[in-house]
Amino acid sequence: MLQVEHLTKVYDDGTVALKDVSFQVPDGQFLAVIGLSGSGKSTLLRCINRLIDPTEGTIIWKGEDITAASQEDLRRIRRRIGMVFQHFNLVHRSKVITNVLAGRLGYTSPALAMANRFAKADRERALVQLARFGLDGKAQNRSEELSGGQQQRVGIARAMMQEPEMILADEPVASLDPVLAHSIMQYLEDINRIDGVTVLCSLHFLDLVQRYGQRVIALNEGRLVFEGLPEEIDDKMFKDIYGQEAERVG
Repeated sequence: MLQVEHLTKVYDDGTVALKDVSFQVPDGQFLAVIGLSGSGKSTLLRCINRLIDPTEGTIIWKGEDITAASQEDLRRIRRRIGMVFQHFNLVHRSKVITNVLAGRLGYTSPALAMANRFAKADRERALVQLARFGLDGKAQNRSEELSGGQQQRVGIARAMMQEPEMILADEPVASLDPVLAHSIMQYLEDINRIDGVTVLCSLHFLDLVQRYGQRVIALNEGRLVFEGLPEEIDDKMFKDIYGQEAERVG
């Protein structure tokens, strides 16, 4: 169980990104996090794994207070939380397999990792993950040679190298066309359904939420304005989330 309680984040410039946000996510759930750009979605996900420190509130995962964790404890916790980024966050001039192996950094000594000396078992695991995500034969390519959809699959393979219990996917399809977006979302759905990994996925578009989300939270200007099932988002709630000028499509 993930418990977010009264979470607030105020940046140094005074920007209030999150305002008293509270919700819970049972283990194994696919939670969609929706809202306009600037609503606080990315800040929320980054607070959960402490890439950003919250200003107030607590985040408790499997009974452990992430917000109070020491750096040593945080390193251990982050091993179990994979992150998938909107812009892939790959080292473009490095080989695909090197990027995927970066998912084992939490399990490897820094000296060996710097020398790109990973265990044989890790290299074999990386090849298995690449095959799973349709990237057979791409291990030795430089990441910059791949298409956007392929690069995002490398990012997902890297996250799975951590053997995660939870994945935070921050706008993972925002840079992709609709066909590729569904392909990436289906991979995340399979990870959730087959591997039992809890997924928190921030999204813009309601059609993706309705297709893939088991449950939804919505943010507007840093406040939680909805928590429930995708089908419970009626026209009034849609405008509360996206603004009075927004028009629902489909």
